This record gives sequence, structure tokens and C-alpha cells, in this order.
Amino acid sequence: MPLTPVDRLEILVLVDNATDMLSTTPAHVETESARLNRRGFKSLASRCLCCAAHGLSCLVTATRGGKSHTVLFDTGPEDYAFERNVTRLGADLSVVESIVLSHGHWDHAGAMLLALGMIRGKTGGKSVPWYGHPHMFGTRGVKLPNGTVRQMEDIPSIADLTAFGAEVIATREPQSILDDMFYVSGEIPRVTRYERGYPGQVRLSVDGTTWEPDEALIDERFLAVNVAGKGLVVFSACSHAGIVNVLTHARESFPGVPLHAAMGGLHLSGANEPIIPQTVDGLHGFGLSTIAAGHCTGWRAMTALANAFGDKVLAPTAVGKTYTF
Repeated sequence: MPLTPVDRLEILVLVDNATDMLSTTPAHVETESARLNRRGFKSLASRCLCCAAHGLSCLVTATRGGKSHTVLFDTGPEDYAFERNVTRLGADLSVVESIVLSHGHWDHAGAMLLALGMIRGKTGGKSVPWYGHPHMFGTRGVKLPNGTVRQMEDIPSIADLTAFGAEVIATREPQSILDDMFYVSGEIPRVTRYERGYPGQVRLSVDGTTWEPDEALIDERFLAVNVAGKGLVVFSACSHAGIVNVLTHARESFPGVPLHAAMGGLHLSGANEPIIPQTVDGLHGFGLSTIAAGHCTGWRAMTALANAFGDKVLAPTAVGKTYTF
């Protein structure tokens, strides 16, 4: 698929598991408080703060030759956090031209219908192209040690998305969108032995009678942008496919284009904590200049990444941070 290099890429984190207004950041990362200062806020107060929530949402803007395109990548888990943070960060949703949902989990799609309404409210009711995978839609859960299943909240259905103004493109194939500035991957091949998806995840059968194994999470896809002079910036919202598998597929999809940055959750918490050493070791093979890990990565993995890559590479995500490449 074509992917035209862009001159500039800006990512505003709308929703993430963490807030961090005080830690120092590399030159290409602006904190929430710095953004508030730039917008003219004279003092810090509770009424201007964003909130953290278990989920992820990013506003991604690519610019080439004076022309910009913006994608909303996921929406986080629920309406309150999304609306509060969009408003307090002064994020401009009127420029959103497409929505990409990374995979079918509630913590990435819980505010989807609200987001559609907010976007269309700024654009005169225009429909919004919405990219997903056909396997996203269905009831999922996680099998607990006692054998019971903890059911997950469903993501919005195609019918609901359409009713709220989405132009749904649900496909297993990769897509180049918005003047070929953005690449939405197809299904991600699983090539490592240690990255096994989401241990314990199950899916309700079509007839609604049984829970079926669903650890592979084949509907997960990544978003990528090629920044001129730097290389690919890869957005992997949860990395259920395994971040090494994700980056391997990104590199194979664009031979000769270096990988510059990986951004999103690495899902190395909980049942995936035992594979932290192999994953960190595997990441060394991609020559990344920035690892912007957050959301479901987990503190143990974040500590391992910090020890392995240091501050020059690891730049953890947090609500309100802006990354510029």
C-alpha cells in the first residue's frame, strides 16, 4: 500500500491511564501543563485539569506541503473522560476527517458515539469515515481462574455507528487513507513464539450459548505514518498481537523505511508480565528513536524499558502530552 512521507506529525494524547504534569520530557514532547501555559492559562486549578482513565485515545495530525489531515485513533473507555479532556485541552475536533478503532475492546471504544456526535457537531453533520475490522463486533470476556467469565462491555454496533453518522469501513485488508498520509494495517501476522495475544480472552458464540477461545484478537490493527527524514511512527493501541509482531509487520510492509517510533499500550501487564524480558530484548532490534509506551503497558514493563533504553528513547504517554515528529 502507498504511504507518502509527511513533513510533520503531531499526536495529542486525549485519554490515557496516567496524568503527569511535572516530569521533564524530551524536546519533541510537550506536557499537559506546558500546553495550558501556551494556551494562555495564568494559573493552575482543578477546573483546568484533565483526568486519567483506563483506555487510550489520540488525535493524530499529519502535514505535508501545507496540507494537513487528522485522524482520531480510538476514543478511550467512556464519555466523561473523553469530553472533559477534549474540552480542557482545547482539542479541535472539527478537523477530524476519519476515525480508526484499533480493536474491539470497550476501553478504546466506550466514547465512540459521543465522539462522533462531537465531531459532526463541528462539521455541519458530515458523515465520518470509520475504519475497523469485521471481527470487532461481538461479545467478549475473560475467563477467570475459577472458570467463570467476566464479560466485557460491547463496543458500538455497525448499526449504532451508522446511526450516529459513521461511514463504516470494516475490512480485514490494509488501507491507505487521507492522501496516503496514513496507513491502517491489515491483520498482523504472529511470528514470535512468546507473544500469545490476550491470555484467557473468550468470545460468545454466534448463537449466544457458549464461550469460545479468542486469545489471538485477530481484529487488532495498527496505524502508521511515514515522517520524512525519520521513518515510520507506529501506533499500536494495546499490542495484543505483541509489539514485536506489530513492528515486524510494519517493517515488512514498508521495506527500506526505518522504524522511528512506537506509541501506545504494550499490554505487558497481568498475564503477559512473564514475557517482559523477551519483549524488551526484541525491541532492541528495531532501532527505535522513541518508545512512547503507556495505557496497558504496566509499571513492571515500564521499569524494564527505562532500564533498557533510558530517557533518550522512552517517553511514556500521559493525558495531555503532545508528541511532534
